[in-house]
Amino acid sequence: MMRTLVIVVLLVHANGSRADEAPLCAGFGEVDVSPVVGGKKTVYMAGFGHNRKATALHDPIMARAVVLAQGEKKIALVSVDVIGLFFATAEVVRAKLPGFAYVLVSSTHNHEGPDTLGLWGPSPFASGIDPDYSERLEAGIVKAVQDAEKNLQPVTARAGSIAAPHLLHDDRLPIILHDELSVLEFTTIAGKKRHGVVVQWNCHPETLDSKNTQISADFTAATVQTLKKSQECPVVYFTGTVGGLMSSLKVKVLDTNGKELEDGTFEKTNEYGRLLAKEAEKALKAAKPTTLTPIEVRTRTIFVPVDNTLYAFGWQLGVLKRSMYEWEGTPFPEKPREAKTLPKRAAIRTEIGHLKCGELDIVVVPGEIYPELVLGKVQDPADPAADYPDAAIEPAVYPALKGKHRMLIGLGNDEIGYLIPKRQWDEKSPFCYGLKKTQYGEVNSTGPEAAPIICQAFADLFKAK
Repeated sequence: MMRTLVIVVLLVHANGSRADEAPLCAGFGEVDVSPVVGGKKTVYMAGFGHNRKATALHDPIMARAVVLAQGEKKIALVSVDVIGLFFATAEVVRAKLPGFAYVLVSSTHNHEGPDTLGLWGPSPFASGIDPDYSERLEAGIVKAVQDAEKNLQPVTARAGSIAAPHLLHDDRLPIILHDELSVLEFTTIAGKKRHGVVVQWNCHPETLDSKNTQISADFTAATVQTLKKSQECPVVYFTGTVGGLMSSLKVKVLDTNGKELEDGTFEKTNEYGRLLAKEAEKALKAAKPTTLTPIEVRTRTIFVPVDNTLYAFGWQLGVLKRSMYEWEGTPFPEKPREAKTLPKRAAIRTEIGHLKCGELDIVVVPGEIYPELVLGKVQDPADPAADYPDAAIEPAVYPALKGKHRMLIGLGNDEIGYLIPKRQWDEKSPFCYGLKKTQYGEVNSTGPEAAPIICQAFADLFKAK
């Protein structure tokens, strides 16, 4: 049975007016959720190797929220400057925010923040999560939403986008860039004042690289601060398509004297963030009025098999703390069976989402999806050295959308790793493109079935009425 939650609410006010005729309201909130560095507890940093201990706090880790409402219907979209958060965190946050039709908890996928998944502790056999910090992080997310809700005001909206290929490096063949930078601008109806801005970009925040030991939000800090200053309003930044692998590393960035800045430095990180902000400013300047109502929410809970032996081993050791289930051969089991010991084939429970906000489609992906799957550019024919060269091409995400504007939020409500086109899966020798070893990606994926399952679930969700 397909577990599809389709929320379409039609409300009638006491004065007889229809809720779908009520104005759009928007509110913004942000909370500092930085870990304490230099205290009694070691802060392990996420994203590269094990035992990377934080030595200082360079700039804050933030939870930023935007709440959209029409009449009594409210949705909240949250972005946190961390590597990722599992589905259980989204469920905890939702339980503390009654009255919302939908709450999204996403991560920027920042590689310079604290370990929030457990995978980057002192060794491969020990988690890097501080449970006390996890509780404070959840509380901060809830407060960011509550603050945004208190700040709700009737607004008009404008939407825009711009291509910025010069700010993106693809670190895996074939070279496919998702270089679309998307923006939303909200202006108060009463005061005609800019109320807030949303920015969505498709890049790993990892410019500081692996040797940095100072907690930072990476380039997103400079992007948000630059835009807050120029736009004189709150800014929320969302990460989108980052698989494949979309990175700021190896992007050529020059200083004011024309000298190329080096990866792993705050100089490059900050300048990259400012350059991205400038592109967002161009998109905002050219943005057009748009309608973001009515608000319709569709979500689907699905199960994905875990064929990655490292993930399974991590769960057995207690390093990877999330519920595992017995894989029953379908993404939609009638009665899911939670596993107490590792089953023959395990599965995880996750969620996908499609938000239809008037002329805007927002796709919520629970991991790091490859651009090929979003744009409809899966390699065809496949490289003959691929492990599954005859695999069917997955349904593409963006070509199925009908809205005038579109936005993809990755690591939405979960982090299940890379979603790799099955016919581009390449673990076994001989390797694709004549390479002598496998490219990076498969090691951080649940397995080759993840992308087909997720993409087909989206195709079905888009058709749901």
